[in-house]
Amino acid sequence: MADLADQPIIRLRNVVKRFGSQTILDGINLDIKRGETMVIMGGSGSGKSTTLRLMIGTFLPDEGTIEMFGQNTCTMSEDEFNHVRRRFGILFQSGALFNSMTIAENVALPLQEHTDLDPEIIDITVKIKLELVGLREHADKYPAQISGGMKKRAGLARAMALDPEILFYDEPSAGLDPVTSAQIDQLIVALSQQLGVTSVVVTHEMDSAFTIADRMAMLDHGRILRVEDRAWFEHLRDVPPSRARELDEEQRLIRQFLRGDAEGPITDRRSDIAYEEDLFGTIAEHLPSVPSVEPTRGH
Repeated sequence: MADLADQPIIRLRNVVKRFGSQTILDGINLDIKRGETMVIMGGSGSGKSTTLRLMIGTFLPDEGTIEMFGQNTCTMSEDEFNHVRRRFGILFQSGALFNSMTIAENVALPLQEHTDLDPEIIDITVKIKLELVGLREHADKYPAQISGGMKKRAGLARAMALDPEILFYDEPSAGLDPVTSAQIDQLIVALSQQLGVTSVVVTHEMDSAFTIADRMAMLDHGRILRVEDRAWFEHLRDVPPSRARELDEEQRLIRQFLRGDAEGPITDRRSDIAYEEDLFGTIAEHLPSVPSVEPTRGH
């Protein structure tokens, strides 16, 4: 039997997710290794955010299985999955801080809800987490009193409160200026190296992706095109225009996305769609016909 440490910490097999008649994910297979930083990338509507929400348990797949820590999370009750939730943390796009609480109180909340630690121990733990993200001196401020980048760091401190084995990041650089974005990237790298956590990062920011990734997964129209280490994608990105014709269709599509080129397979495909359908039909089809958070598990 293979050593547990050699097994993927997260495994998706033939995962399908639909909203009404719209198939958002169509047979996703993905292994995430312990201790690595996996970047999941793709254009708008590619399914990357839905993939993240399936992994954290917001949704259940319509088909396929999702395993975390060697357990099938799709068959768990809500109480069973709550035990799994304590082993991972999530940094949401906005930071998702409670505005009526100070930064320290936001970070303390998971410890108060999920542990029996004494208040003195919680206070020390909060200071340690805030020090890791460079916010200890801002502990008594409220979210409205700090910048967007500081909110992201405070959200990350809260995500780390329970010493998770996995950290999920949902567009960590979204809405930040380039300098602050670079600081968040360096923080993600430093925390992964210092704490040995597995990081799963959903992003379409390529500068950020190439800074933090060990491996990268490219999604397109609900399917994974390629999963490779960062060097493979760097090599493809750097193929000069004179040699781009030698690439196959899939590689040229990925290359265009990585480089942000205005012309290529992605834009060619979009131009083939009738304007009226693109403006009205496609938009309507992509709107979920279910609540953004659907009931997922039995009790």
